[in-house]
Amino acid sequence: MSGRVQGKKALITGAAQGLGAAQAMMLARHGAQVLLADINAAGAATQAEAINAELGAGTAHSVALDVTQEDQWIAAVDAASELMGGLSVLVNNAGVGVRGNIETCTLAEWQRGFAINVESVFLGCQKALPLMKESQPGSIINISSIAGLIASDTMPGYNASKAAVWMLSKSVALYCAKMGWDIRSNSVHPTFIDTPILDGMVASTGKSKDVIMDKLARQIPLKRVGHPDDIANGVLYLASDESRFMTGAELKLDGGISAM
Repeated sequence: MSGRVQGKKALITGAAQGLGAAQAMMLARHGAQVLLADINAAGAATQAEAINAELGAGTAHSVALDVTQEDQWIAAVDAASELMGGLSVLVNNAGVGVRGNIETCTLAEWQRGFAINVESVFLGCQKALPLMKESQPGSIINISSIAGLIASDTMPGYNASKAAVWMLSKSVALYCAKMGWDIRSNSVHPTFIDTPILDGMVASTGKSKDVIMDKLARQIPLKRVGHPDDIANGVLYLASDESRFMTGAELKLDGGISAM
């Protein structure tokens, strides 16, 4: 089913590696023009070059973006207009883990988690909507987590920030519908995915990756840790016109954890 997002113009945050890089490649392979945004500008540029090498020059572009900074969001949306001629898909993918339980999580870590995980989504939606209105139908895809739906005693900051993304997605969906715009807003809720972020968690344990991956897989009914393309395929569906009647919803890509 090539061409599922033919002609779409997508901005993906946190696209220098992991989930964001996989999403950008997936959308590009199915016909979209993509703008990869990341605070790691060199990494985003490298990923864009790889896409262009496979699919042709001009398929992908990159821009530096600290998702916590309003002025940089304005610049990134301007870049989407200049480089792609518009914006029809926004993927708010950038995010970080927030360490510590309710006693050990510091205020600084809590605030950093909300700035990157939540304020970035608020800013992205707010700054992108004026341009997206010119390229309808549009789709806003906010990457939350299964941790935004199911709590853990070890991660109150991450639980709370990802739950905020879930509710913010619904509010934006209702607003766009009320305004009569053909712009959808949905959230995606992955479980453990084999990305560099997971590598960092593994390193902090002092145990081998195989041991930790096996432990994580045992918590998932499907008995495997997810691959970035498992999430990118969901993003592809939400970016495509196949999902034009889906808004204010949550797509759980969790291997069955939320069914337990």
